[in-house]
Amino acid sequence: MDARAELDAAGRGAQGAVGELGSSTSGRAAPEGVVADPELVERAARRRFTAGYKLSIVREADACSKPGEIGALLRREGLYSSHLGKWREQRDQGALGALEPKRRGPSGPSPDRVEVVKLRRELGRTQADLDTARRVIEVQGNVSALLEELLSKSATPIDDERPQR
Repeated sequence: MDARAELDAAGRGAQGAVGELGSSTSGRAAPEGVVADPELVERAARRRFTAGYKLSIVREADACSKPGEIGALLRREGLYSSHLGKWREQRDQGALGALEPKRRGPSGPSPDRVEVVKLRRELGRTQADLDTARRVIEVQGNVSALLEELLSKSATPIDDERPQR
């Protein structure tokens, strides 16, 4: 494997250069009788570059001394000059980790917030169980009082109806 292929495997992976044709990722087949246009990509995919790849490109660009070499490097790699400028800034700020791609979008909830939500759910379930237990105890008390009343009523007539000797 030559150095160029190693860079591709380590940095860009399966991502192609700007302008390269991609395959459909939507999972849908073209309607019958419609030929897909090979010049169009159904859905663009954001490219991600590893810190090692970025650093190697910045070093290679810094090694360029003749006019036009940097442009040729960028065309060969399918990069924009803004990539190179941003990566140089990140390198100059001092951290290789700063060159790692950043996760886009809103950050997830904090671990404390997740725990609070979990505990509130658990408290809600416990409260519901407690309410159910209280109702069962109340019903048992009512049933017990009713049985006592029935027993006292049924015991009295039986005593009255017995023949005396």
